[in-house]
Amino acid sequence: MSFVVAPGAFRILASRDSAGAMVGYGLWWMHMLGVVSGIAILLARLLRTRAIGSLATPVALCVVLMILLTVVSRHAVSPKMAALRVQMGSIQATAADNPLLAEFSRLHRISVSLESGVLLAGLAAMYLMVKDLAVAGK
Repeated sequence: MSFVVAPGAFRILASRDSAGAMVGYGLWWMHMLGVVSGIAILLARLLRTRAIGSLATPVALCVVLMILLTVVSRHAVSPKMAALRVQMGSIQATAADNPLLAEFSRLHRISVSLESGVLLAGLAAMYLMVKDLAVAGK
């Protein structure tokens, strides 16, 4: 989302406020699909292995980390950003030295860090899954 849709939205749409609203909407869906997919992966792993210990493997722990980071972003960071957006009325029209904008920017950096953590944990999980499959296939 932040690597493809967000830059495009801010480049194409008429205002930063409209772009932010579109990205926020997309993030909601991405978060929901991510959590559901993560749970599905863990359940499939559990059903496939029939061993609760399979949820303590590096692959499963990467998926759990992805879910946790997504939930923190969705339920701790995003609501605070939304409340600040409402208080400011317009991010685009808010003065650069406004403390609300400074707090919004701080939360945005946290949000980007959380999303980056999800991406890195996902890449690690994919690498570990492929590695496990390669070892199992030998």
